[in-house]
Amino acid sequence: MRELELVVVGSLNMDLTVPVTRLPGRGETVAGAAAVRAAGGKGANQAVAAARLGARVRLVGQVGDDALGRELLAAVAREGVDVSGVRQVPAATGLAMIVVEDGGENMITVARGANGLLRLTDLDLTGADALLMQLEIPVAACLAAARQARAHGVPVILNAAPYTQGLEELLTQVDLLIVNEGEAAALCGGTDPAALLALGPRAAVVTLGEHGARGQDASGACQVPSFPVPAVDAVGAGDTFCAQLALAHAAGLPLDQAVRRACAAGALATTGHGAQTAMPTGDQVERLLARAS
Repeated sequence: MRELELVVVGSLNMDLTVPVTRLPGRGETVAGAAAVRAAGGKGANQAVAAARLGARVRLVGQVGDDALGRELLAAVAREGVDVSGVRQVPAATGLAMIVVEDGGENMITVARGANGLLRLTDLDLTGADALLMQLEIPVAACLAAARQARAHGVPVILNAAPYTQGLEELLTQVDLLIVNEGEAAALCGGTDPAALLALGPRAAVVTLGEHGARGQDASGACQVPSFPVPAVDAVGAGDTFCAQLALAHAAGLPLDQAVRRACAAGALATTGHGAQTAMPTGDQVERLLARAS
């Protein structure tokens, strides 16, 4: 695919991750291994994933005017992401607490901090092939960005994660909606992408974890199996899936081909520890696709 330019509007968090042998139950304490601190947040993760996959990426968001915020900006910039659209504001930087069990399953709690204060007026979409957003920032900011993108003819891609109420108007502005099974059920009562289209988006994809993903658009439905890989940590897999799907959609690939590429990228992201540190390159995705064909 040609080099694409992606604008990502979303969150930046500092991730604190603790590996455990099993996830704790309600009210239970489980001993873990050494904690790891790393750059994260769905916006930053998807921006880094897209850059690793070969796109030019601009990230728009907010961090606190604190040490964690400065550390985050430096980490994301090192990955080749343009962070000139990320403001530092007088608030705490977003923080995510992550527990990961052997085999890759995880539990995440997020304190939005500066992310929850994001407001958008003029969004620079010059040269953009697509706009990609998530819901760790206010819905109002996403809606403002989506309206500007549609006014400029830029495709709008929304990863509706985590699920948030009050999405009715935003979904009518979306070209491609990406959700997992839980988010799909919250939106339409099930996991059928066709039911999601009734809410307004032009295309919808539901991720199914180890079972791959299914999608629907005006041309029909598709179901794509997962790629078997030795998974160790699934924390960044969903964000990598979204980044690759956004790029494939922006490149004009048919939905089934776009979803297949996204499944391959997401699978590769589970083969290493951490979110951004485990994200694959475009060449790695191509090699996995070639082996599986």
